[in-house]
Amino acid sequence: QVQLVESGGGLVQAGGSLRLSCAASGLTFSMYAMNWFRQAPGKEREFVAFITWSGGSTSYADSVKGRFTIARDNAKNTVYLQMNNLKPEDTAVYYCNAGSLRPGTTGKYWGQGTQVTVSS
Repeated sequence: QVQLVESGGGLVQAGGSLRLSCAASGLTFSMYAMNWFRQAPGKEREFVAFITWSGGSTSYADSVKGRFTIARDNAKNTVYLQMNNLKPEDTAVYYCNAGSLRPGTTGKYWGQGTQVTVSS
């Protein structure tokens, strides 16, 4: 059974930083590209960041480019999202997603999400 478990969310002031983690099990993690998506209240889910199976290529939404960094450690079956210079509009539930073929498309597997709240 595939499981993706996010952690690291919380409440932070604008300008602050958080690092999200997503631990995967039940799949050959190193074979899967990974995405981060987010969904704010009353809004549609949106793409945040993408990383290839090897970590050799990444892609970001324009809204987070230069502030967020996606990375992975295949030895630990974990993908990370380092979020710097957070803004109130980054407030959302953040989800990791496995199995997509290219940035912005969704794969088969989802985590349960972790809440990020940025206060002004």
